[in-house]
This record gives sequence, C-alpha cells and structure tokens, in this order.
Amino acid sequence: MYAIIAAGGKQYRVSEGDVIRVEKLGVEAGETVTFDEVLVVNNDGDMKVGTPVVEGATVTGTVEANGRARKVIVYKYKRKTGYHKKNGHRQAYTQVKIEKINA
Repeated sequence: MYAIIAAGGKQYRVSEGDVIRVEKLGVEAGETVTFDEVLVVNNDGDMKVGTPVVEGATVTGTVEANGRARKVIVYKYKRKTGYHKKNGHRQAYTQVKIEKINA
C-alpha cells in the first residue's frame, strides 16, 4: 500500500514506515502530523485517484526531527567587471516517519 501526498509544494510517494523530509512544518519533534492532501492511494492494485485529492483519505506521521540541510553555495560572477558575489543557503526541513495511511 502506498500513497502520493502533497506537502510544501512538492509531491511524495510514501508507504507505512517510510521516513521523508518535507519543508519545515513548525511542529515539534515527537508530535503527530496529518497530511490531508492525498492525491493517489494504491491498496494492492485498487487505485484511487483524486480530482485533485482523494475524499476522506489522510496520511498520519510522527515528527522525528527538525533541521537544516547542507549548505548550498550561490556564486555570482560577471566577467571583465570585477563583480563577484558569494552567498550560502541552508533549507529548513522536518523529518517525518509515516505511521498510517487511511484510505
């Protein structure tokens, strides 16, 4: 059994027991979170596709950790002018363990 959920502007294919990293949710570690935007649910060949979401389907999970990803270096350069600009960015994330898919 798996589901496709939408969270933070991205889509994730999840099964029970999976650990995913989504955009920061603002929920403390140890608390439960419910994803209501379930796009597809597949239960052993019985596939339900939503328009745009599957009615009554939810995915629940437990927040394991909040953190920040590895630094990404953004470097801008224009030739012949002496223009150099270096900037870094670390994206915040929430790590969630999927507990139950309610279809």
